[in-house]
Amino acid sequence: MVDAVHDVIVLGGGVAGSSVALALAKKGWDTLLLDRQRFPRHKVCGEFLSPESQRMLHALGMREPLEQLGPSLIRRTRLIFNHGRQLEIPLPGTAIGISRYRLDTALHAGAVRAGVKLRTETTVTSVYPAGSGYVVEARQGKVCTSYYARIVIAAWGSNPRAGLPGHTEHPEGKRYLGVKSHFAGIKTEPVVELYFFPGGYLGLSPVEGGYMNVAALLEQGIFGQTGKSVLGMIQEAWGRNRHLFARLAHAEAVPGTQAAVSPVNLNRAVNAWDMLPQVGDATVMIPPLCGDGMSMALRSSELCAPLADSWLRGEISLQQWQHNYTQSIQREFQRPLWWGRRLQWIFGVPVLPQLMLGAARFTPRLAYGMVQATRIKDR
Repeated sequence: MVDAVHDVIVLGGGVAGSSVALALAKKGWDTLLLDRQRFPRHKVCGEFLSPESQRMLHALGMREPLEQLGPSLIRRTRLIFNHGRQLEIPLPGTAIGISRYRLDTALHAGAVRAGVKLRTETTVTSVYPAGSGYVVEARQGKVCTSYYARIVIAAWGSNPRAGLPGHTEHPEGKRYLGVKSHFAGIKTEPVVELYFFPGGYLGLSPVEGGYMNVAALLEQGIFGQTGKSVLGMIQEAWGRNRHLFARLAHAEAVPGTQAAVSPVNLNRAVNAWDMLPQVGDATVMIPPLCGDGMSMALRSSELCAPLADSWLRGEISLQQWQHNYTQSIQREFQRPLWWGRRLQWIFGVPVLPQLMLGAARFTPRLAYGMVQATRIKDR
């Protein structure tokens, strides 16, 4: 016996989950959004919203809420290598910087205004088919609840708990960990800066309030064995690039903004459907150096929501939904994912970035083309 019945349950309240829940609620469906974490909270993220991301959020009615957050404007990307050479690339449009602490809160508020029922600090313990829908069993504190829905959408990130759909053993290859913190005392420009060093890279991106988001992707085998705190690992990272060290010489960490995630696996195959439709990082992760993770999360939700709506209305079969969604994900993400992974590999081989930098300086359109290649095509 179930305790509550809904049309839609979305598992995971990040950018992808909140946006797909919001889209379906605006279509009139009774939608429940569950997340195991407490919000608002800081998350490991570049906190960079490309023009494509903004367009998709605006389509959900989030233009004014975003503007009210006072985002930073970002117009260029600057790559800084350990040997001192730099490459500056104009972005194809103006991006904005907003912390996940503020963005997730705004998305949750927008979803609730649209009619979404939001339950945080709620851990999903099982999901299974039942009749013509699914049962989701969840626990909030000591209270266990069974929910029934016609459809369930997985937006629980790249590392769902064992026993849940989408959980896989981590593939072979390099494993990474991600860390982030906000800092004060750093002069901000409308620029995203990427610093490369042995064992990873670190990005500086301005966010609201005049703060700088400092986020790094680090090889777990090098940084994960030290037992250091988030700030300790960031400090070790900036000690590996003298230009980064100078840039952060007077930086002061903002208390309470630190976060970490591990493991980060960049070789995971695209997985749009595993018993349930999957959106966001549950589907695929693009290397963070591409700066378009939130755009891909939003696009997956944008592709999934109208198909879910059509299925709920009886206009398509479940098989058609699965086929069309899987094909759309492969078509839209194949090129940026291919280029993102190649660039991730190139920047990890000491001599190759210097060769690429020389070629990009000789042919400026090459650098701009690399940025474009890792972006999803805007509609």
